[in-house]
Amino acid sequence: MKPKRALLERWGAIVARKDNAPAVFNSHGQIDRTFREIDDRAHDFESKIDIFGAGSVIAVQIGNHEDWPSILIACLRRGVVALPLEQSISEQQRDAALKICKASAIVAAVIGGRDIAVLPMRSPSRTGISAAATNWGKNRPVLLKLTSGTTATPRAIRFRSEQLLADCEQICDTMGISDVDLNFGVIPISHSYGFSNLLTPLIARGVAMVLSQDRTPRAVLEDLAKTRATVFPGMPVFYQAFCEMENPPPLSKLRLCISAGAPLPIATAKTFREKFGLPIHSFYGASECGGICYDREAASDSEAFVGSPMKAVDLEMIDPNANTSQVRVRSAAVGDGYFPSRTKKN
Repeated sequence: MKPKRALLERWGAIVARKDNAPAVFNSHGQIDRTFREIDDRAHDFESKIDIFGAGSVIAVQIGNHEDWPSILIACLRRGVVALPLEQSISEQQRDAALKICKASAIVAAVIGGRDIAVLPMRSPSRTGISAAATNWGKNRPVLLKLTSGTTATPRAIRFRSEQLLADCEQICDTMGISDVDLNFGVIPISHSYGFSNLLTPLIARGVAMVLSQDRTPRAVLEDLAKTRATVFPGMPVFYQAFCEMENPPPLSKLRLCISAGAPLPIATAKTFREKFGLPIHSFYGASECGGICYDREAASDSEAFVGSPMKAVDLEMIDPNANTSQVRVRSAAVGDGYFPSRTKKN
């Protein structure tokens, strides 16, 4: 498998095997896309971005849209760098991200419908963006992940195809997720957590997903039951709300509950297990290096416990003799550093 085409080659095998099997469901349990339809839509989208040279950056701000897999596959085929943007960011934050990443275009959902449009950036513009492709050198990325880190200024992290695939493999292998599962997608695909737990498992492992547009806890719980999803990558805020609900629907098919994005209170985990008969597995990662730790047993009584290192992830205490210490993460999923800086992060 060629490193630069690792995800594409895996997708080719998946679509050949899955073909017309359901890939994306809406929150009513209806099929929005088969694997073959995703591939066909990817070819259609390629024609919309063929004016952009390899290495150009295209921002994607479409929420949890059913065309996300097709857009990413099209970008991979064209050698275009995808930049996921959350819908919730302010216009000022968006413009700053576009400028920092030198985006040539933005993919946006058409207001009032489910169609998407490619909007090229004109130079000069109010963001001062040039349409020229960046010279990435020998390690051209396929994805830029935005993170604010410890500052208020957004920074972009560069990822190649093989790094995204490694993160997907480590997540699925550690958590026991396979193509017989159905992921429930309410966390944003544009966020690192959603990208790695929803989008790449579909492309690289054939794990189908439900895409939800309604983030109200009652709707999420009812849609989990209605769609018969088996895996729920969630956040503590959802589990806390579920615990407080009266007369919740039975979650007969749900087998794996994951929590990330914030510390999971022990009280919430215990109440949820008592109410729904399911443990919640804490998951910890970082935008720069993907998944790091996972609580496989979900039996700890320690607050904010995030488990042990994931498969193929090595952790080293920088100062093993101190009460607290920074940790060095070694993994095939670690990104190539920040853009425009080319410093490697380990």
